[in-house]
Amino acid sequence: MVTLREYETRVVEGVRLSAADRSLCAGEQLAGRFKVRELAGGRLELTAGPCVGVVRLDACEVRILPKYLGEELDVLRMLEYAAGRGLPALDAARTVREGAPHLRDLVALLATEHCERLLARGVRRDYVTVEDEVPAVRGRLLADRQILRHYGRLDRLACRFDEHDSDVLDNRLCAAAVDLAARTARSPAVRARARRAAAQFAQVAPTRLGDLRTALAGLDYHRHNSHYETAHRWAALLLSGGGITDLFARGSLASRAFLIDMNVLFESFATQLLREAAAGTGYAVRGQSRHAGVLHDERTGRSYTEVRPDVLLSGSVDGTSLRRPVDIKYKLYEGRRLAAPDLYQAFLYAHALARQPGGGTPTCVLLHPGGTSASRDSVAVHRWDGTTSARVRAVSLDLPSVLGTLGGAERTATLRKLLAAVLE
Repeated sequence: MVTLREYETRVVEGVRLSAADRSLCAGEQLAGRFKVRELAGGRLELTAGPCVGVVRLDACEVRILPKYLGEELDVLRMLEYAAGRGLPALDAARTVREGAPHLRDLVALLATEHCERLLARGVRRDYVTVEDEVPAVRGRLLADRQILRHYGRLDRLACRFDEHDSDVLDNRLCAAAVDLAARTARSPAVRARARRAAAQFAQVAPTRLGDLRTALAGLDYHRHNSHYETAHRWAALLLSGGGITDLFARGSLASRAFLIDMNVLFESFATQLLREAAAGTGYAVRGQSRHAGVLHDERTGRSYTEVRPDVLLSGSVDGTSLRRPVDIKYKLYEGRRLAAPDLYQAFLYAHALARQPGGGTPTCVLLHPGGTSASRDSVAVHRWDGTTSARVRAVSLDLPSVLGTLGGAERTATLRKLLAAVLE
């Protein structure tokens, strides 16, 4: 196994790609996320992008670790928190004893654990419409089909009826996930647990899942199946190779590549933090709000393009409205200057969307990962006459520290501190 960190490049000796490896690496599934370049002398140059997870090549297995986090379990905690749920309780050491499990095995273990709970509770049954040929009328007789296929016969009747069955979408999704875990998990312990669950789900939901995206679009949660939602989330994450719905839209559907885009995850995680921090304070947090009238085409009199800040925080201070755009960047700026493109984008948000009480300088916050000792840069735009027209302030988010406090008594204090830093 070859281990890399995000954005790291490493040359591996004595490894040759197979034809299947070359096809996988050349496809769009890994574009911008993981690059492989063949060098002379049987060497490979591996370059990781802003993703964490596992890429399984015939030549070798590549494990990409998070750069700004302590371990891959923290990535799972970020996933659940970003989805508006609590931090997952996963005793990986209890199941995986042969070394530190990689991210895909952890997801497989979580999917298996939640599916086991569904089996212990009893899987859901629902009425499904069935068309079949039966010896007696059941439900509705399909007269046209009966005439075309069995004219004059009374022992085979084409009917449409409802059957109370467990072979429904809710169970098929779980069955597909534990079956994949049983076949592909690297840990023998995870494979063994998944194999037992897969055998039981194969009996209650024998029909294949089919297209994953179609299945996910067909899910509808209500009081009868709301307890399936968490199991479905981990199942979909495993089956999609790290990419589900809008949050991980660039995910691969191949089981050989399981990669989670940390740019998208960090944005969703930070947005959820700000939502929780602002709850009950009178401030409103809008994520990805669209503003069509900011850039205006003077020739046509129409909007030129949309402006969409990652977060727009709005409220009032002493009766005066405040609006604070927040641009979220998954970049470690500690000890480095803010990148010019990030500044230009943030200054546009400040000029067009920000509003400071008392006529103060419009300000945009650039929120990025960093340690507690990171300096808070503040960059201003000066007009020709020396006046300040806009300001960008950098605020760092110490991910390991924040994740550590979210599950404890310091949660409220951490959220208040973050909100205060953004509003400062």
